[in-house]
Formats: sequence, C-alpha cells, structure tokens
Amino acid sequence: MELIFLGTSAGVPTRSRNVTAMLLDLQHPTRGGLWLFDCGEGTQHQLLHTTYHPGKLDKIFITHLHGDHLFGLPGLLCSRSMAGNANPLTIYGPAGIAEFVETTLRLSGSWTDYPLEVIEITDGQVFDDGAYRVIARPLNHPVECYGYRIEEHDKPGTLNAAALIADGVRPGPLFQRLKQGETVELEDGRMINGQDYLSAPLPGKTLAIFGDTAPCPGAHELAQGVDVMVHEATLETAMEEKANSRGHSSTRQAARLAQEAGVRKLIVTHVSSRYDAHGCKNLLAECREVFANCELAEDFTQVSV
Repeated sequence: MELIFLGTSAGVPTRSRNVTAMLLDLQHPTRGGLWLFDCGEGTQHQLLHTTYHPGKLDKIFITHLHGDHLFGLPGLLCSRSMAGNANPLTIYGPAGIAEFVETTLRLSGSWTDYPLEVIEITDGQVFDDGAYRVIARPLNHPVECYGYRIEEHDKPGTLNAAALIADGVRPGPLFQRLKQGETVELEDGRMINGQDYLSAPLPGKTLAIFGDTAPCPGAHELAQGVDVMVHEATLETAMEEKANSRGHSSTRQAARLAQEAGVRKLIVTHVSSRYDAHGCKNLLAECREVFANCELAEDFTQVSV
C-alpha cells in the first residue's frame, strides 16, 4: 500500500500546505483500489500534481463534516462526472454526509453520470470485501468524527510444490486447489490436505487514519499494533490544553498514543497554520522525544505501508 498526502494543514490552507486529504493506493495485484480519506477544499487541484486521476477513485472516507475535511467533495464529484467517467464510487461518512452531497449537487444544478452510493457509518465495521476490512471508531471532537482502521487480510502461505511432487502429486489443476488449502482426492484414492503443504500465512498490512481528535479510548482501539498510524498533531505540547479544548491533540499526545499502542511508524499531520517550517521542525522534535519512528507529513509526502 502507498499513502499520499494531498493536504496537511489544520483549519485553513497555507502557502505550502493545503487542507486535509490523503490518498491510499492499495496496489493490489488483481483488484487495484484507490481510496481517498477526507476531501478538503482544493483536493482536486492537489490531485493534478500527482499521477492519480479522480476517475480511478472507488471509495471516499470522510472523517467528519468540518469544512477543512469536506468542502472539496462537491467539486471533485462534479469534475469526475464531467470527465465522462462511468466507474462507480462509494462515499462513507458520519450522519449528514448524504444530505450534504444531495443538497450541494441539487442546489448547484449538478449531477453525477456514474453510480454513486453514500453510506452513513456508525461505530464498527464499515465493510469487508474479503481482501480488506475497514473499521470505524468514534473520536473526541466537537462534531461527530471517526477514525478508520484499514486491515489487509492475511495472504495464504506459499505452496511447497517440491514436497507435493516428492509425494507423487503431479503438477496441474490440483495444485491450485491445494494452494487454497483444500483437501483433494488423487487418482490412487489418497486424500491430500493442502494445508499440510502451505507455509504460514503472510500477515496483512494494517493502517490507522485518524480524523480530528483529543485523546480518547477509541483511538487506542484503532491504533493497536498497526504498521502505520496517521494522527493529527495540531499544536505543540505547551498548547496542549488549548488543543484538547477544541477536540485536538498535541504533539506529545499523538506520540504517546503511538508508543502505548505499539505502532511501528507514526506520521503526524493537520498542523496549525501558526507554524512555519522552523516551527514544524520543533513539532517533529517534540514527537520524536516520545516516539522516535515518527515523520511529519508535508503535502505530497508518500509513505509505503
């Protein structure tokens, strides 16, 4: 999986940072998959600076309905339609997202020429297609807000073809069934269990992407043991009380969550516009004092999961 940050500023854009949006390229060998998490104003403009096209998007996940996470959505939906794209798109988000999409399209005299489904989520599993599962948990913010945990299902182990041949099983269609862990009957009447010839399953990748939040129990559930955690760090540690009063986290709180949850890598984003490049270096230093394997995302930062 590849994560591409399209916007990393909190509240308002700056000269160097747009407001929140993240692309997740699943890079699945057969099904592909391009997902967008949040869609702040100007997201479609940011996409123009990448190799990705809006028509390739098949899912959009909105964390909450504050404008810096949402106001780019109507334009993106309309541009996708005007390009003549017919690929279906599903939007997930909190209560009110369906009304927002329907109202903005209706009042602007706009429409979509592709199948569009809008699903309003609650706490729990959002979907599971057999390859990936997405779980949502409510966060601590003034409006209904969610974080998302993306889990890739474990991949089957490698089939030991040499051992099968040594046991008298000839290569052919049976190998494919055995690779799926099935039990098959050979021509001589023997029963062969594919599980006996498979190596251990390959663990799938895990990723947690947070909306805006002050520390809360749901955050620990989302973050537990993930390969990469994307978390806001709106303000420095000295302004922690102010951050929390507005439903945000400080650098230290984001890093402490990563440490306590046993994540492998922390990416902090959603940086207040009060911080220039020097200020951002200080934010990152504060995070690394608590959790060393941490990066502060810039617009167009790419992270492999």
